[in-house]
Amino acid sequence: MGVGAVYALLAQGLVVVYRGCGVVNFAHGALAMLGAFTYDELVRGQGWAQAPAVVTAVASVAALGALIHLAVMRPLRTASPLARVIATLGIMIIIQSAATLVWGASPRTVRGFLPRSPLRLGSLTVASDRLWLLGIAVVLTAVLTLVFRRTQLGLATRALAENQTALASLGWSPDLIAVLNWALGGGLAALAGILIVPLTGLQIGTLTSLVIVAMAVALFGSFSSFWLVTAGGLGLGIIQSELNRYVTQQGVSQAVPFLLILAVMVARGRGLPLRGSLVEHRPTVGTGKVRWRVVLPLAAALAALALWVLPAAWNAVMTYSCVIAILLLSVVVLTGYCGQLSLAQFTFAGIGAYFSGRLVAAAHWPFELALLAGIAGAAAVGTLFALPALRTRGVNLAVITLGLGSAVQAVLFNNASFTGGAAGTTVGPPTFLGIGVDAIASPGRYAVFTLCWLLLATAVVAGVRRGPSGRRMLAVRTNERAAASLGIDLVRTKLSAFALSAALAGLGGTLLAFTASTITYDVTFDPTNSITTVTLAVLGGVGYLTGPLLGSTLSTGGVGSLLTNYLGAIEAWLTLAGGLIFILLLLQDANGMASHNQHAVARLAAKARRRPPAGDARADAAQAADEPAPGAPRQPDTPAADDEPAGADLVVEGLTVRYGAVVAVDTLDLVVRPGEVLGLIGPNGAGKTSVIDAVSGFTGAVAGSVRIGHTPLENLPAHRRARAGLTRTFQSLELFGDLTVRENLLAADGGQGRLAGLRDLVRPAHQRVPAPAMAALREFGLLEHLDEVADRLSFGQRRLVAIARALATGPAVLLLDEPAAGLDDTASAHLGRLVRQLADNWRLAVLLVEHDMAVVMSICDRVTVVDFGRRIAHGTPAQVSQDPAVRAAYLGEPEPVTVPDEANPPGPGVPADPNVAPSRA
Repeated sequence: MGVGAVYALLAQGLVVVYRGCGVVNFAHGALAMLGAFTYDELVRGQGWAQAPAVVTAVASVAALGALIHLAVMRPLRTASPLARVIATLGIMIIIQSAATLVWGASPRTVRGFLPRSPLRLGSLTVASDRLWLLGIAVVLTAVLTLVFRRTQLGLATRALAENQTALASLGWSPDLIAVLNWALGGGLAALAGILIVPLTGLQIGTLTSLVIVAMAVALFGSFSSFWLVTAGGLGLGIIQSELNRYVTQQGVSQAVPFLLILAVMVARGRGLPLRGSLVEHRPTVGTGKVRWRVVLPLAAALAALALWVLPAAWNAVMTYSCVIAILLLSVVVLTGYCGQLSLAQFTFAGIGAYFSGRLVAAAHWPFELALLAGIAGAAAVGTLFALPALRTRGVNLAVITLGLGSAVQAVLFNNASFTGGAAGTTVGPPTFLGIGVDAIASPGRYAVFTLCWLLLATAVVAGVRRGPSGRRMLAVRTNERAAASLGIDLVRTKLSAFALSAALAGLGGTLLAFTASTITYDVTFDPTNSITTVTLAVLGGVGYLTGPLLGSTLSTGGVGSLLTNYLGAIEAWLTLAGGLIFILLLLQDANGMASHNQHAVARLAAKARRRPPAGDARADAAQAADEPAPGAPRQPDTPAADDEPAGADLVVEGLTVRYGAVVAVDTLDLVVRPGEVLGLIGPNGAGKTSVIDAVSGFTGAVAGSVRIGHTPLENLPAHRRARAGLTRTFQSLELFGDLTVRENLLAADGGQGRLAGLRDLVRPAHQRVPAPAMAALREFGLLEHLDEVADRLSFGQRRLVAIARALATGPAVLLLDEPAAGLDDTASAHLGRLVRQLADNWRLAVLLVEHDMAVVMSICDRVTVVDFGRRIAHGTPAQVSQDPAVRAAYLGEPEPVTVPDEANPPGPGVPADPNVAPSRA
């Protein structure tokens, strides 16, 4: 119970900060440590009484929490969630470094203020301080629940999580609410640290490692429910205690709870985000172009220096920098391109090193084959780690992968029976293709060896970025719902991204492991190093190929480590300075140093040309591009005359959709024929978008069937329905805003053969914009904007691009969800004419959901009216506009009520209109 209470106490502060600003605070453990050190210093060093020392320590750390928001988090409020999480890592580094300078790294024993006398509970003897911890955790949970449910602060915090703008319109300051929550979170961290260190001891980093478990507990409570967090913490502590008693296998007690929480989160998750899910801002990405004519000569010169000029210390730095750059490239693929935040990269590196090291030491494999086996083994484990990503995303996925990495550490890397003994795995000096590449005897040769692998890894990642697989990753990263609507297989894309990322990390891990004659997996591949890896990738530029090179210079053992040979006594200050530099770099440009350099080069180039810079946030200035910059004229692709999509009937029968107890769509029947526009109208909340969601596979239907021609679709996921010829647009557009119009259209290209991803690793395929999309752009007058970033177009132009992107899949059926929303009358009329042309000229079956009655009545062949999910009318626009039920339900006019004549009731032979439902009272 005591261990579970410890987890619960730490997790409560994490929940408070997350509810206040949506950030998982990785500095939480450092704040707890700071509170414990402050309390111990006041009691032991200053002779204070325990009570005022507790109050002062808690208040001091609470004030620091408020300062963190004002100085760091507030300036980053518009940055990507990833950048804000990385900022908390920089804060953690600063606090830990400062604490080391003040109090040293030696462990301390702290005398607690809770009673410790043993208590008898039946046949059990329990230390009373454990019961006190349990009681404090429960009371604190009750107080926090009451505060966040009943007080103005709690209600405002909940409103802030829902809609910051709406909260500000009510007179509340979102910054004030965030400051108060950061202060409360800091105070809770300090209190937890003071209560915990009498059990664990006080040392730099101890509480930080405990926070990993606390994050998993907070995840169990969805970072929102204090009672679920407490229950999760207590349950986790009980499970670990019981496993320690009955299971002798090392690491199982640490691994099993993480696996249980993983199972819970996967069961809660969804394969596709819900409609209305927030699309997060992402870091910018580069073009993937590399100027090899410049890079290769520079690499050759650097290799020559390593072989014949540089001393051993410099070659060691070069080796380490190349290895870290490869690891950072793995983050670029997974997080920068595919948008999956994983904190398991060093675990993947350790897996690769484990396979290669054990094969060399135990099976006596040659180093070349062992290296390839390590890459393949890491890729396979990476695919397993990707399984949670199929149903979770964002910070949930980050915590899960970090927990899985901790489980691997506990079960595998810390187990001497698996790693060749307590001293680790002893490997001999490696040779590659008959050439000795011993990092100890020939450091220059090994440095060149790692440099060659870095160049190869960079070429692979560049090929992925420029090829179809990279565009699919970027589509998934930007908007999973939109990607699925274009026929992109989210499962395959995520699995391939994890596999490639893990393979790169496995390569880096193997190269790192063989820098020594003995591989110590538990020390070298600590899972917390994954946090540092992601941090360096973001600081360098997680979307750019030059980012890993820049980020690796900041790593421990990188170029900065050379300073320690000359600065001597101030070495202890370097880590603190590094943390400050991290924060300053993020505040300067949250997209990383590569992005900042790109903008600087663009400004200099523009000044040299004496014209304003183009300012394309995607272009990587450190890399040369053979293709024109965004906005430059380009020869358009010409579609073939026979590439127009073939029409087919859309038949929907008995469609029923429920959200809990609410029936959103009730046994609806629809038929849309080729060359026809069927309007689907009704009042707000009538179920129109639910119909499109259910037909396109984004919402599960409890009954009914959907087919195109004779092809049934109801059992197919969204992306397979798109490939079958049914595609859609969205009310909120869902464009890939940081990609060009061309890249948006290319993302919809259905060429996804099983070997397409492997081909991109070697030579990315050149894709032409699909002919239907090019024809649509020509019809829409958007050809000149083909290479502009989508977010820079006008709203009306983005509406048309969304339709063109849907047409790029070559559909037979097109579902349009309020395409004229937000347009003025002139633009709406123009869009309506274009939609009519699509049906007439391309024989598309078009289902149009629209509130603009002028558009509906002017272009639709037939109109279906729904209200509360039921069809109440159907016919031509003229017929529907005169229907009394429609005028009552949709146009707001009262429906005349006819009182039946009891003396002359209608006879049984009078037929009822099957297209008009009975009116509602």
